[in-house]
Amino acid sequence: MTTRGSRITGWGTALPDRVVTNADFEARLDTSDSWITERTGIKERRFGGTTASLAAEAGKKALECAGLLAQDIELLILSTTTPDLTTPATSSVVQDILGTGGGAFDLNAACAGFVYAMVAGGGMVKMGANRVLVIGSDTLSKITDQDDRATAVLFGDGAGAIVLEADPIEDKILSYDLGVDGSAMPILYCNHGGYLTMEGREVFKKAVRVMVESSKNVLESAKLTVDDIALVVPHQANLRIIEAANQRLGVPMDKTAIVLDKTGNTSSASIPLALSDAADSGRLKDGDNVLFCGFGAGMTWSSAIVRWSRS
Repeated sequence: MTTRGSRITGWGTALPDRVVTNADFEARLDTSDSWITERTGIKERRFGGTTASLAAEAGKKALECAGLLAQDIELLILSTTTPDLTTPATSSVVQDILGTGGGAFDLNAACAGFVYAMVAGGGMVKMGANRVLVIGSDTLSKITDQDDRATAVLFGDGAGAIVLEADPIEDKILSYDLGVDGSAMPILYCNHGGYLTMEGREVFKKAVRVMVESSKNVLESAKLTVDDIALVVPHQANLRIIEAANQRLGVPMDKTAIVLDKTGNTSSASIPLALSDAADSGRLKDGDNVLFCGFGAGMTWSSAIVRWSRS
């Protein structure tokens, strides 16, 4: 018996050219490099570009990595919380830039959105699509008050993408867990035309809890233990959150993909940025089990276990 599913065959990233360091904030806000680093793990982040331009660049690199042409794609899913326009969907602009085939749509589940999009793409493959391009792209600098010392230092811009291709034998997305608790919306939100508002301590506590619970759910569903996981790819929001969740799960930090020191929190882009960095640096081999876990405004959360296999 065969089970049609999907596997990741390509990946790519895009970051703006402008590097904003902790020293840049230190020069104009009541903060310091040591304070930011100690509390977040972030040293620098990137500002610039549009959600569409970054998404298209990351998508192009993912296609090249997979050895595919844009017209080979049958669906494009763009996870973003910072669309360039109210309408149409930013994915339509990305489709035009890349020239992908099939349909395209935006998905907004905040910082948990990339895993939501990957799971949705995997579902479309099960229904018959052969190749899906999944992109996470956000330009959070546009919705961050750069004079607010509590939030300005946290967020950056960027994009990351993967290609999902049909696997006729085994679904490499072994399990997933998606959730939301809308009652927690007031602790992290952004009004139309406004800036991000966040209750940091509440976000920290809830983020750690949902990451741990969601990760346990997917491990149980896949009939795996933490020891079976080769690499954890968490949402890159705050190093302290990742460390706290890892400690509760029993995951050593050396089995965790970290890029937030160079990117800050890039929302939907953070997980594919970390995945791509790990893949490009040779940290993944065929057969490895990869645990993705994220959380975001909503409060949303998402986890998935993927067996790494490009062929």
